[in-house]
Amino acid sequence: MDKGKKIKKKRREPTYERKAIEMAREHYETQKQKAIHERRVFRGLQIIPTKAYYDDSLGHKPGENNWVGYGFDVHPYVFFGAGTLLLTFIIVTIMFKEQSAVFFQSVLDGIGNTFGWFYILSANFFVITMILIASSDYGKIRIGGPDALPEFSTFSWYSMLISAGMGIGLMFWSVGEPIFHYMSPSPMFDVPASTPQSAQVALGLTYYHWGIHPWGIYALVGLSLAFFAYNRGLPLTIRSIFYPLLGEKIYGFWGNIIDILSVLATLFGLATSLGLGVKQVATGLTYLFGSPNTVEFAVILIAAITFLAVLSVTAGLDKGVKLLSIGNMYLAGAFMIFLCAVGPTVYILKAFTQNIGFYIQNLPQLSFWVETYYGAEGSNWQNPWTIFYWGWWISWSPFVGMFIARISKGRTVREFILGVMIFPTILSFLWMSSFGGSALWLQIAGKVDIASAVSKDVSTALFVMLENFPLSQITSFIGITLVIVFFVTSSDSGSLVVDHLTSGGKLDSPIPQRIFWAVMEGVCAAALLMGGGLVALQSASIATGLPFTLVLLIMCYSLYKGLQEEDYHARIIEKITPATQTIQIPLGEGDSTTKIAPPATSSQGR
Repeated sequence: MDKGKKIKKKRREPTYERKAIEMAREHYETQKQKAIHERRVFRGLQIIPTKAYYDDSLGHKPGENNWVGYGFDVHPYVFFGAGTLLLTFIIVTIMFKEQSAVFFQSVLDGIGNTFGWFYILSANFFVITMILIASSDYGKIRIGGPDALPEFSTFSWYSMLISAGMGIGLMFWSVGEPIFHYMSPSPMFDVPASTPQSAQVALGLTYYHWGIHPWGIYALVGLSLAFFAYNRGLPLTIRSIFYPLLGEKIYGFWGNIIDILSVLATLFGLATSLGLGVKQVATGLTYLFGSPNTVEFAVILIAAITFLAVLSVTAGLDKGVKLLSIGNMYLAGAFMIFLCAVGPTVYILKAFTQNIGFYIQNLPQLSFWVETYYGAEGSNWQNPWTIFYWGWWISWSPFVGMFIARISKGRTVREFILGVMIFPTILSFLWMSSFGGSALWLQIAGKVDIASAVSKDVSTALFVMLENFPLSQITSFIGITLVIVFFVTSSDSGSLVVDHLTSGGKLDSPIPQRIFWAVMEGVCAAALLMGGGLVALQSASIATGLPFTLVLLIMCYSLYKGLQEEDYHARIIEKITPATQTIQIPLGEGDSTTKIAPPATSSQGR
């Protein structure tokens, strides 16, 4: 009996190997935190490229052919090419405002009617590609090499993802979009407008537009940039992603074209977000202080907030974007929790739960629905919604992708894809359910006619809703503050990304150069507002997103080739590595370690 108890007790005790593994894990976590706290401080989105198994740079250095002078250090073809096209667009838009408005509307309709199916198919392809890579053996590859450690904590990582990815859009559309769909649901569902059925469809469609599709696009660009920069030693620019296909040609004509397209897509994607944000800030100030809600006042606001973005640009990533992003996350979280507490709490939670099921159930059909059998009625619905969103996400992707790449060193490919696609999606759903659900609850109960306010000016939707809950003046002011900070973080990190693209991947570029691009983003947003308002913002996104969609499709294959080569070399090195392995276990607070080497197993006699 005693012998049996001893055997049982012995089995419960951790084995020596398990103890060693636990201690090794603790050591890994210690080293990870050390890497986070002792990492080099960067002023911007620059990196020092590293490599895992081999170096593709072949002696090329970022910015080796740059033009330097007057406080600038730029790649001449990309900087002057993109700058000339952008300035031409701004000048023509401002000079011909009325003609520009008509032109933007025709662009929105023309691209949507002709290439809408292409946007829909491409967005699905990007999401499927990311899911397949995450579930494959390539998911084990670590960004930065096998020994790389994360530079930012998980919370900081997620905070910067949300702030850079969708901040202004979540604020602008969280009330307006569900109410729009409630009044005019998609023809796909064939439900009457302004009914309980259309309320569910409204949040389901909002989930679709803010779900895994945009984050799948961001994950593709971010992973591609991070892999080729950190694992292959190439500059952190879009052209580097195409090295497996173009080789040394990425430093020539085709590389320049790719980066120019990336710059234009990024600038117009940013201008769309900044324009929406300023419209909402202007409306909020009108509600609170009676300020004029005019285009001219919006332009003044753009100038003022851009000045704040310039101050953040000069502070760099750690002191600027990171601190603002984390602070904004806390404020936004408190804002959402407050609304859930004082609003229809149970209704919000029920809507969140039910619409997740609705989203999952209808996602396959929604993802491939292109209005083929609805004629003009269908076209009028999808173009300003799904097609606009897909174009917006694609044009926004170089900025968000490069930003995500910069902050994601040390993550595995699987951790990267799942982290980028799942957590922000769930948080977006919860946010939309809180604000959009509260608005629908008020509308259905007949407490306030938010629908009329949305029809008149969608930027008023948030403030009309907040008026019906306690402390409306304070919450409205918080909403304005959130939009402003989201504006600053987007402009800040966006200008750093554009600056990075136009400096040939230079590790550190002059501050005047960063200021130049921050100002250009504000000027571009102002020009679009003056030349056509919301329609101009929407058409600019889908117009620049169209050619960049082709770039992303080719990017999928290039990334696959790169991961395939990385996995092949990893397997070769694993095969030639001796069977004897060394486990380092820390003995104390110092650096002293003991090495335990299990005896190599002999192959003789097998």
